[in-house]
Amino acid sequence: MPEESLPPETAPTAAASEVVLLLTEEALDDGDAERVAALHEVEGVRAAYRVLVPADTERNLLADVVDHLSLFEMRAALDAVREGQPDEREARAEATSALEQSLAALRGAGCAAEGEVVQDDPLPALEAAVGAGGVREVVVVTRPHAVEDTFHRDWASRARDALGVPVLHVYGGTARLG
Repeated sequence: MPEESLPPETAPTAAASEVVLLLTEEALDDGDAERVAALHEVEGVRAAYRVLVPADTERNLLADVVDHLSLFEMRAALDAVREGQPDEREARAEATSALEQSLAALRGAGCAAEGEVVQDDPLPALEAAVGAGGVREVVVVTRPHAVEDTFHRDWASRARDALGVPVLHVYGGTARLG
């Protein structure tokens, strides 16, 4: 299935060599966008972002339940069990919506941003983007994942092992680093 992408919005930003690759599993809110943009601002100029949002088509149900239970989210854990695996079309639609919201939030923070929906495992898309050149850093924005974070199987840990650029892991909705 072809990947969906949205065009870049033009705004005064850093040069193309200053692109920050941003991987997020959920839509960035305005606060997330502002915190991320502030990290890469140099002399009043904000970096350009390329946003990747994976379509969550192959969710690990056990890891989801443990994640919710570790955060005392009992209702969310029960909902995860009831929902099971997501429908592929529904997952792509949710990812497209998250991408559009994230791009709008970054643009609202004064950044140039473009993006695309990628396959469920985002590592190949990250490797391709970094391999094409012009990426100075990768920022991974997720919610806490007890199992993956503990055993370093989260996206940020896997990206650090595979990519030759700095990787920053941020928890969405907070200023906490992963």
